[in-house]
Amino acid sequence: MKAKNIVFAGLFIALGALMPQVFHVLGGPGLGKMLLPMHLPVLIAGFMLNPPVALLVGILSPVCSFLYTGGSMPPVPTLYFMMIELGIYGFVASLCFEKYKLSIIVSLVLSMILGRVVHTCVFLFVTAVLGMTLPPALSIGAILGQSVPGIILQVVFIPPILYAMNKKGWLKRNDA
Repeated sequence: MKAKNIVFAGLFIALGALMPQVFHVLGGPGLGKMLLPMHLPVLIAGFMLNPPVALLVGILSPVCSFLYTGGSMPPVPTLYFMMIELGIYGFVASLCFEKYKLSIIVSLVLSMILGRVVHTCVFLFVTAVLGMTLPPALSIGAILGQSVPGIILQVVFIPPILYAMNKKGWLKRNDA
């Protein structure tokens, strides 16, 4: 792995661990659940790093946040689901953008959709295996519904950031 990739991976993991803290200080824990601040650096990392490194950024960001906060954010078992979802985000964004040469928007949206689908499937599988019945407030619809502002934030803010980074030559592809 190139030194540049290691440095950027470390930067994105640190941002992924620290950004939720800022959101929680500004608006309480509900703001973080609603705006999904940890997702932003992971998704951007997918456009700058190769797929395996972007996958690691997605997996390690929630782990580092968990360790930094003494195990309070994200709490177990949310931690495990976030590791899966964010790992998929980074990996798929990088794969779509780097290998398949898809546009920034298409790569971003596909990674977000696949991350959520995998998260949901794993969640449903685990609850079924454990024989859990969840109250309506914890249903998949409720979980997805509370994160709509964060999804909108990602779709609105990430592409302009990536286009600006592309102009500076910071992305893996300069034809984006």
